Amino acid sequence: MIKIGITGNIGGGKTTVSKIFEVLGIPVFYADDAAKNMMTSDPELIKGIKAAFGKGAYFDDGALNRKHIAGIVFNDEAELTKLNALVHPATFRAFDAWLAQTKNVPYVAKEAALLFESTSYKMCDYSIMVTAPLELRIQRVMQRDGLSRAEIESRDAKQFSEEKKTKLADFVILNDDTELVIPQVLKLHQKFSSLAH
Repeated sequence: MIKIGITGNIGGGKTTVSKIFEVLGIPVFYADDAAKNMMTSDPELIKGIKAAFGKGAYFDDGALNRKHIAGIVFNDEAELTKLNALVHPATFRAFDAWLAQTKNVPYVAKEAALLFESTSYKMCDYSIMVTAPLELRIQRVMQRDGLSRAEIESRDAKQFSEEKKTKLADFVILNDDTELVIPQVLKLHQKFSSLAH
């Protein structure tokens, strides 16, 4: 089965593109959602997080103390690397399990913000980068999440640059409000479907 990675920087529109693939009947694995889920359901990962970030990483009811962890990792590159080194393998395990359950489709997609950073693009046959100008991405995220410009720029800086990701990607979808996104997705859908047969 062909595996397609979908990525893009904050506000680029990778989720929008992923939803269009879903409408076309293609199963999409959302790596960021899976990672959040694994942080409270995967015993191996929970143990690792507690060992790395202390008992305060979780509340008594087993919920993740996001504020505690964010306070540590967003101000320290080494701590963020440590967290990613725990979370990425757990997410890979979740993807493999999901893949084993997914049958009778020409191809599947994996949406991940850190597709290239986590090296999970190597588990995919092709990758798509969804791109948009920084200013437009900032405006979208400010409206969507109510974050400040500084917060968005800081998060964006933690990822590979759009230029670097675009060079690494096999395909690029432009989501800059001048090009229609659906025809771009349909063209790729036809390509992947024909490759699968």
